[in-house]
Amino acid sequence: MKRCIGFAGKGGTGKTTMAGFLVKYLVENGKTPVLAVDADANSNLNEVLGMTVESTLSEAREEMKSAAASMGMTKDIFIEMKINEALVEGKGFDLIAMGMPEGPGCYCAANALLTQFLEKLVNNYPYIVIDNEAGMEHISRLRAKDMDILIVVSDPTVRGIQAACRIVDLADTLNLGIKEKHLILNMVKEEDKEKLLKEAKKVNINLAGIVPEDSLIHEFDLRGKPLIEIDRSSTALKETYNIFNKIIQ
Repeated sequence: MKRCIGFAGKGGTGKTTMAGFLVKYLVENGKTPVLAVDADANSNLNEVLGMTVESTLSEAREEMKSAAASMGMTKDIFIEMKINEALVEGKGFDLIAMGMPEGPGCYCAANALLTQFLEKLVNNYPYIVIDNEAGMEHISRLRAKDMDILIVVSDPTVRGIQAACRIVDLADTLNLGIKEKHLILNMVKEEDKEKLLKEAKKVNINLAGIVPEDSLIHEFDLRGKPLIEIDRSSTALKETYNIFNKIIQ
């Protein structure tokens, strides 16, 4: 049975790190193959996963307007070829990047073809992990109504929790039909935990867990090392795995 898990959160919350950790968790637990989808216009999930992305689906959408005819192929064959080119293979997982949002002009035909072939693609994976932007514009392209879990990541502030609630409200307004919604408080200092727990109890979203501030993650980021290579000495990774043990089946 296919399981689709999406991550959302405002910039700087560490949602991309959490998405990368989930890919790592699934692979280590034999829940493979995993399709990792970078649906954030500011794409960097590939860096967390230690992958190189050479093409995105937005580039395919742009090229479809003129390139397909000049190459002597139908648009559907062109889009299918471009999706295959954009798919990056990893160990136990594949990665695909959505790229930049639409520019001026009509993209209806291109988006319809992208949706058609993406639906075929996702059916090849038991788990799909989506690193989404806060606005969630890209989710509909992957049949958001079939999303099982939305994990909203907040930074360790009251405003961060409020922003996470607005994202959940947006998902509800869009009638996405997401089955479960969870909140993760990330990068939390021990002395701030009690206050943030109290604030999280005021909001209408399940608090899945609290991930502590971790200097090891900062060190990896500082050196540009892929976070997927981090080991269990990371307190953040250990606590994130504890959260996933509770909510991922």
